[in-house]
Amino acid sequence: MAIEVVDGRARRGRAGRACLLLGVLLLGVVGCADGSDDEGAATTSEAGPDATSVLGPLDEASGEPVRIGFITDGRNEVTDLSIELDVAAATTAYVNEHLGGIAGRPVEIVTCEAKLDPGISANCANEMVGEGVAAVVVGTVGNVDAVWNPLHGAGMPTMFFAAAAEGALSDSETTFTLTDPNTPTVLLPISVAEQNDEDKVTAIIIDVPAALTIYEGEGAQLFADAGIELNLVRVPPGTPDMVPQLQNELAGDPGEVHVLGNDSFCIAAFQALDLLAFDGPVSAVTACISDATRDALPPESLEGIVVASSSPVGADDQTDELFRTVMATYGNDIDTSRAAAHATFTAMTGLVVAIQDLTGEVTPETITAAIKSMPERELPDGAGLTFRCDGKQVAGAPAVCVAGGLVTTLDGDGQPTSYATTEG
Repeated sequence: MAIEVVDGRARRGRAGRACLLLGVLLLGVVGCADGSDDEGAATTSEAGPDATSVLGPLDEASGEPVRIGFITDGRNEVTDLSIELDVAAATTAYVNEHLGGIAGRPVEIVTCEAKLDPGISANCANEMVGEGVAAVVVGTVGNVDAVWNPLHGAGMPTMFFAAAAEGALSDSETTFTLTDPNTPTVLLPISVAEQNDEDKVTAIIIDVPAALTIYEGEGAQLFADAGIELNLVRVPPGTPDMVPQLQNELAGDPGEVHVLGNDSFCIAAFQALDLLAFDGPVSAVTACISDATRDALPPESLEGIVVASSSPVGADDQTDELFRTVMATYGNDIDTSRAAAHATFTAMTGLVVAIQDLTGEVTPETITAAIKSMPERELPDGAGLTFRCDGKQVAGAPAVCVAGGLVTTLDGDGQPTSYATTEG
């Protein structure tokens, strides 16, 4: 089976001094084994004298564990998202020690790697139902519908960080997502085009269903309503050289260029823009920008790119201090520059914060009811964003719990300057 059960302690990696940098196809660095085992997660006291003030007082969960599913594409032939499993484990340890778990009971995560495969994605969802979990958190998956359909059919409360699939977004029953899908994908490029007096956006998009759905239907209509022509350029995942695909697209008047994909995809896109001497405005989603991106490109290639996000990726320590402290306390060499790490922390913690008032029996039904009745609360690692899952945050998308997002402009080192909160 693809299912793995992880207890409330963080999964500790094993890293040697000569550790190679793996996972270059996606988001940064993973550890390699040197044959030595590291026992358990770090304790709060091991994380430094200031950790307790950031993490909050101890509120340890006890009793029978509540099983929560976690699905991610994980490591596969195209991408390496194994960091999401490490972050999910570290976050679970934090939740159990400082947030009282769920209804006072410790969280036990049941994980499954979907491998960017539609069939395996559906199997993961079906296995979660078979495992009897009380809710499912979905990390980064390329086949959202394949995961969502079985979970929805079973009445399983499902928390996404982002779910750019029409069926999931329009569900008012058991689906909840913590990203306004229109902000990074549609409203950002429209805004940047308008600010630069451009009437066209050339969107370079990773060719997977989850990335493309938002540019159909309402998304396409928003571009049309703004009087901006949308030129959608689909590029397969793992394409190392995009010059052949982009040469003709940039030869005429491409307007603004918007890039959507993981960081390895975006590195290839930015390199192609450099080689083709494109000097117009550029916007991108936050997953494009990581330390791997900054290492692969000269700083001037990234300076001035406008980025939208639902997490303050690459912000100063104070902005995302809780996230960094949790990862330092309960994780092991987790790369906090990666968007996937932020997204997993927000989704896992977001579920717990949403149902923090839940008492008594913990079932899919009681969790769903608690999420729907929650008051407006601060979004974990949201840099000022709030969330409420009452179905009223984004018109036509009742599953969305957050309206708006965060926007920043990269500086001469390819780092975010400051994040501004935008309304949806």
